[in-house]
Amino acid sequence: MTSSPVHKRDLLVKLTDDIDPYFLFNLSISEEDFQSLKVQQGLLIDFASFPQKFIDLLNLCYSEQETDNPRFLLHLSCQSPVLGGPANFSVVETNAFKHLNHLSLRLAQGSDKEIKDYLAVCLSSLKAEKQDLEMRLKKTEDDLSRQLSYAQQTLSEKTKELDKLRSDWTSQTSCLSSRHSLELQSERGKVLQSRLQQQTEQLRQELESAHKKSSQQLQSRLSELEASCKELTERKYKNESVIRDQKIKLVGVEEECQHLKQQVLSLRRENSTLDTEVHEKERLVSQLQMRVAVLEQEINDKDQLMCRTKEMLEATQQQKESVEENAESKELQIRKLEATVKSLSEELIKANGIIKKLQGEVRGLVGKIKVKNTVTVSQEKVLQDVSDKLQGVTKDLQSTHQQLITKNEQVCLRSCVFKASFLKSPVCSDWSHLRGQMLFVIPSKSHSLALARPHNLFMQLIHVVVHFNKRKSFT
Repeated sequence: MTSSPVHKRDLLVKLTDDIDPYFLFNLSISEEDFQSLKVQQGLLIDFASFPQKFIDLLNLCYSEQETDNPRFLLHLSCQSPVLGGPANFSVVETNAFKHLNHLSLRLAQGSDKEIKDYLAVCLSSLKAEKQDLEMRLKKTEDDLSRQLSYAQQTLSEKTKELDKLRSDWTSQTSCLSSRHSLELQSERGKVLQSRLQQQTEQLRQELESAHKKSSQQLQSRLSELEASCKELTERKYKNESVIRDQKIKLVGVEEECQHLKQQVLSLRRENSTLDTEVHEKERLVSQLQMRVAVLEQEINDKDQLMCRTKEMLEATQQQKESVEENAESKELQIRKLEATVKSLSEELIKANGIIKKLQGEVRGLVGKIKVKNTVTVSQEKVLQDVSDKLQGVTKDLQSTHQQLITKNEQVCLRSCVFKASFLKSPVCSDWSHLRGQMLFVIPSKSHSLALARPHNLFMQLIHVVVHFNKRKSFT
């Protein structure tokens, strides 16, 4: 468990191999990562108790690795055939029905820097262990040598004591035997004295029992000393064998240390080359980051442009919908106007019949026109006014024609707005006005000379109507 300056705790998981020093997988789990892991895998513990529970699972797997059918297994799977890239580390419980996955962690392979740091830590730990072993070996040698000297000294003292006891025992036995012989000789001289003989016999028995007892004590003491001497010799041999084993281990550790020193030198050389490569790659990464920043700015600008374009499309769509609604309403008005134009065309046909009749009357009244010049002057003035009005109407028709052309172009751009715009033109009112003027200008039968100009007015008016019908059929 590691803690950051802002009091956030992280769980660091490292997977290594004692045989392969380059085998290294890491995983750092923060509290936020653990919450997502807890939701994904349905864990029932919190982040504080997760490390201990994870260690308990590993201990269960370790305790059952020697059994024939282990219940808990550790499973490491990699995506590639060689150990490269991320790996899945799982704790699996096996039974006869299925394999239950208690925990699954996604470990990342250690980078070159992390492997170097790990090897440096291993080397430092090996050095510390070597120093510890050397100190323990030296201490063990000192203890064993001290115990050996003490055992040898004790053995020499016990040997001296045994020799002394043996000499004492022999001197006592010789003294007792000589004393016993003298007493026997004295007692032989006193055979008749039974009491003295009994006392001598009792004394002899007591001396024999005391001699046996002392000899037994000395014998037991001698056996104890021999057992302790044998035990000390065995301990000496064992200590010597331990010293030999420790020396062999020390030689192996020194060889391994030399090998690790060579590896450290090679790793330092590789580290120098990798540092140069890292500097080059960092420079390349900085260039790529600048390019990415420029591209991100361009993407942001394009996103803003797309947003504005979408807004314009939405506004255009709304405008199109409103224009279509207006077009539908204008189509209804155009249909009404077409009905009115049809009725006007029928009236124009009737007017053509009237005009033909008037032309016949005009032929009969031509002779009378010459006589009535004075009336003609006044009629010419009226006709001049009517012609002026007709020119104005013609100009209005031309402007209306131009408006129809522009409306036709708007129809191509705004989907049938031409018909709606045509409704706003003043053609219908002009027709009714011209009709009133024509009826107003027609004189009585006595004014035959004044009918020539109204006839021209009707011809021009019919020509304009025909041109308008052709233009309408073309649209």
